[in-house]
Amino acid sequence: MQNSAHAGAAAPDRPVGPGGAADGTKDGTADGAAVRTRVPARLDRLPWSRWHWRVVIGLGTVWILDGLEVTIVGNIAGRLSARGSGLDISTAQVTTWAAALYVAGACCGALVFGRLTDRFGRKKLFMVTLAVYLAATAVTAFSWTAWFFFLCRFLTGFGIGGEYAAINSAVDELIPARVRGRVDLVINGSFWIGAAVGAFASIALLNTALFATDLGWRLAFAIGVVLGLVILLVRRHVPESPRWLITHGRAEEAERLVDGIERTVEQETGEPLPEPEGEMVVRPRHSIGFATIARTVFRDYPRRTVLGLALFVGQSFLYNSVTFGYAAILTTFFDVPAGETGYYFAVIAIGNFMGPLLLGGLFDSVGRKPMIAGTYVGSGVLLAGTALLFQQGVLGAVTMTACWTAVLFLASAGASSAYLTVSEIFPLETRALCIAFFYALGTALGGITGPLLFNGLVSSGKPGDTTLAFCIGAALMVAAGLVEAAIGVRAERRSLESLATPLTADGAGTGPARASTS
Repeated sequence: MQNSAHAGAAAPDRPVGPGGAADGTKDGTADGAAVRTRVPARLDRLPWSRWHWRVVIGLGTVWILDGLEVTIVGNIAGRLSARGSGLDISTAQVTTWAAALYVAGACCGALVFGRLTDRFGRKKLFMVTLAVYLAATAVTAFSWTAWFFFLCRFLTGFGIGGEYAAINSAVDELIPARVRGRVDLVINGSFWIGAAVGAFASIALLNTALFATDLGWRLAFAIGVVLGLVILLVRRHVPESPRWLITHGRAEEAERLVDGIERTVEQETGEPLPEPEGEMVVRPRHSIGFATIARTVFRDYPRRTVLGLALFVGQSFLYNSVTFGYAAILTTFFDVPAGETGYYFAVIAIGNFMGPLLLGGLFDSVGRKPMIAGTYVGSGVLLAGTALLFQQGVLGAVTMTACWTAVLFLASAGASSAYLTVSEIFPLETRALCIAFFYALGTALGGITGPLLFNGLVSSGKPGDTTLAFCIGAALMVAAGLVEAAIGVRAERRSLESLATPLTADGAGTGPARASTS
C-alpha cells in the first residue's frame, strides 16, 4: 500500500525564509516565519471513511443535546407551573423568560468561546463548552426557585452557544470540500433528533402515574447529562484542526496529524490516496486582534456580512418562536392536554430532520445560492399559507401540525445552511468568532425578541394575533431568501481557502487566488 505520508505530502509543510531557506524555530515556525503547506488540499482530497464518521459523531451529535434541551423545556412548561412541582413559576415565565434567557446565554457563550476558539484552538474549546453545558444541565435538575432555574437556563445556553462556534468551525475544517454542505446541514439538522427524543421523553416524564409532579421534570434534565457524557468520551479522540495549527505556528504538528489521518483513511478504504492539488504559503500569527477581525468582516466582506445577518435573523425568529411556543398554540387554540403536546411536536421534529437529510446533497450539487434561496422563500410562502388557513379557522391540531411539518421541512434545510454559510465565507482565523458573531446578533434580534413577541401574541388567545406572528416569521424568511438570491456566494465544492483567503496567507504562495471580497 502506498504510504500517504510520502504520496500525499510530496512537498511537506515547512518554514521557509528568504529564498525558501528553512528557519529553525520552535515546532517549525514562529510569528513571521512563512510556511509552505498542502494541509488544506490534503484534507479536501480525502475519500469519505470511518474516520470522518467518528468526527461527525464526536462533534455533530451535540446538536441532539440542544434539541433535547429546548424541546423538553417547552413541553414541560405546564408541569413546571403545576402545584407541587417544587417551583413557584408560571407557564408564561417558562415559555417566555426561560426561553429568552437560554438564548441570551447562548449568544454570550458564542461570543466568549468563539473568540477563545480562534485563539486557543478548536479542540480545547469544544471540550470546555461541553463541560459547561453538562454542569449547568445537571444543576438545573436541583432548582428550587424560579430565579435559580432561570440562572441555570442562562448557563446551559452559555455552554451551547460556545458549542456552535467551536463545533461548526472544527467540522468544516476537517470535512472534504465536495461534501461539506451535505455533512454540515445534516449535523445541524440533527438538532431535531434531540427534539423528537425530548418530545417523546416528556410524554413519559409528565405522566404522574409514573413520576411524581416534582420528579419527572427533574429527570428530564438527566437525559441530557447522560447523553453529554457519552459524547464527551467520544470527543476526546477528535483531533485539533490541522488548518488551525498551521496558522498558529505549529506546522510540524499539523503535518504529523495529517500524516496519521491519511494512514488511517488508507487503511479503512484500502485504496491509495491521490496526489493533493495546490499549496499555499502562510505566515503564522498566534493572535489576531479584534480590530483586524472587525476590518476583515465589515470592510473586506460587507456583502457577506449582510448576507449572514439576513439568514440568521430570519431563521432565528422562526425557529425560536415555534420551538418554544408550539405547545402553547396547541393548548391555547386546540385544547390539546399539556401532557400530549409531545406527540405533535415529535412529528414536526421528524419532518425537520428529514429536510436537511433529503435535501442536503443538493446544496453540493445544485449549489448553495438556488438551494438556500429556495428553501428560505419556499418555507416563507408555505408559512403565509398556513397563517391564512389558521385565520380562517379551518385547521385542527393534526392539520396544523401537518402544515408546520411541510413549512419546517424546507425551513430546516435553510436554517442549517445559515451556519454553513458564515462558517465557510470568512477567513480561517476569524471563522469561530464570525460564527459566534452572526449567531449572537441574529439570535439576539430574532431568537430573543421572537419568543417574547410570539408568546405575547399567542397568549392573548386571539387567532388574529397568532396569525400576525406567523406572517412576521414568513416575511423574514422570504426577505432572507431574496438576499441570498441577490448576493449569495457559490461555495459548493470549493476549498475554504479559495472562498476566503486566510489572513496569514503569504502573497508569495502558489495556493488559491485571493477570494472576492463581495
